[in-house]
Amino acid sequence: MSGLSSTLGLVGDRPPEEILRRLTLDVSRRLDGVLHGDFVGLVPGRGTEPGETREYEPGDDVRRIDWNVTARTQHPHVRQTIADRELEAWLLIDRSSRMDFGTAASEKRDLALAAAAGIGLIVSRGGNRVGAVLLRGDETTTVPPRSGRKHLLGLLERTMATPREDGSGPVDLEAGLRSVGGMARRRGLVVVISDFDGDPESWRAALGAVSLRHSVLCIEVVDPRDLELPAAGPLEFLDPATGEVREVNTDSAKLRGAYAREAAAHRDAVRSAFRSAGADHLLLRTDGDWVMDLAKHVSRRRHRAEVLAGSAPR
Repeated sequence: MSGLSSTLGLVGDRPPEEILRRLTLDVSRRLDGVLHGDFVGLVPGRGTEPGETREYEPGDDVRRIDWNVTARTQHPHVRQTIADRELEAWLLIDRSSRMDFGTAASEKRDLALAAAAGIGLIVSRGGNRVGAVLLRGDETTTVPPRSGRKHLLGLLERTMATPREDGSGPVDLEAGLRSVGGMARRRGLVVVISDFDGDPESWRAALGAVSLRHSVLCIEVVDPRDLELPAAGPLEFLDPATGEVREVNTDSAKLRGAYAREAAAHRDAVRSAFRSAGADHLLLRTDGDWVMDLAKHVSRRRHRAEVLAGSAPR
């Protein structure tokens, strides 16, 4: 939690340039201490360029058998492939007013910015290109994919500069996913960063369509109060997307229990939508260590990619 509080605690208290510099330095320092190697394998699977051949081993994909070499040697051989090193990644970032909320170390909008910085720094290594689509109410801002640290910092600055405004309405994740799917021509990585507060059925099909062509990672940003309510007496709750205000007596154990059950059911439905669409899922909490959560996720993905490629895991 120390990395989260020390970095994101600056948001809103310093000039944007200092916030981004401190954020990117902290992410780079902490990730480099956990992740090793130039290519961390956010996109799992084999490459597309043909490489060397080797003898067939039980468990190899028979579709990779090189029949010409097999005929010459009279022993089955498979053709290995070279992993693609140039990647195009798109970040679909929810900047709705419902993200302007947080009761722990940060607001959800700040955690979304940090997640975008972490993914951007990982992907941009090796000259990979990163683009973004920012969603806020009915507004959509597109940052075309480019490589380089200067471009990434500009992307993050535009994300951080998204204005706050209650009543701007929820974002349309389905439209955002379709937009990214139309612009991302090459197979690559699509990262969706949101609290996924709306109905999962509204974006499930669009997410599945993007997953057919791209590797998709859904980063779910959650605050503890999204999951349960404290016993704090009568409270007024404001829905920033609609401006609706409701007074609730949180001393009621029955009400708190019903809220927790509804919240758990909604999160289960969201995760079910991720699984059915074939997307990976990473949960980041405003009261957790987001850098370590991200690093662990990337390490798992790299391990899985190495197993799929048939190499010994590191």
